[in-house]
Amino acid sequence: MGVLDLDMTLLKDKPVDINEYSTAEQVALSESWKRSSRLSLMFMKMTIAKNIKTSLPQTVNALEYLKAVEDRFRSADKSLAGTIMAELTTMKYDGNRGVQDYILNMADKAAKLKTLGMQVDETFPMQFILNSLPSQFSAFKIHYNTNKEKWSLNELTNMCVQEEVRLGEEGRQIALAVTHGAIKKKKGKY
Repeated sequence: MGVLDLDMTLLKDKPVDINEYSTAEQVALSESWKRSSRLSLMFMKMTIAKNIKTSLPQTVNALEYLKAVEDRFRSADKSLAGTIMAELTTMKYDGNRGVQDYILNMADKAAKLKTLGMQVDETFPMQFILNSLPSQFSAFKIHYNTNKEKWSLNELTNMCVQEEVRLGEEGRQIALAVTHGAIKKKKGKY
């Protein structure tokens, strides 16, 4: 075997078993395939987490091992999609992190649903994001819903960040006015 064909076992079916009538070419192909399978299997086992490896059947064929991994995670994908969907539908923006991080997190969850085979339209995460914003964003939501233009996710994110900044400044001004008013009242009493 001149070139190290690690993927041979994944790309070509297992050659027929060799016997006393096998040609030198058939023997060489069989040996190359077996070596490719051993090396591929070794690399796969090195990269898979131990807790996953223990639940997989012990096999000497790399292709069978790869199929076992696929079968193991096919059912996991269904439950993962359900979990992500539940997270998306129950998430609410609480203001602890920035609105940009929050939106990126929601967009990431929507993208994961796509990779799991669910049909996710671009408007899908947009509506979840808008519905999950707190009442302080009410005027912003009304503006979005009455605006005839459709925003991209990036535009929505930028607009939400601007609204968050505006709300923060408005909150500081109200706090300053309340504090300033309380100081004036105290000074008047003394």
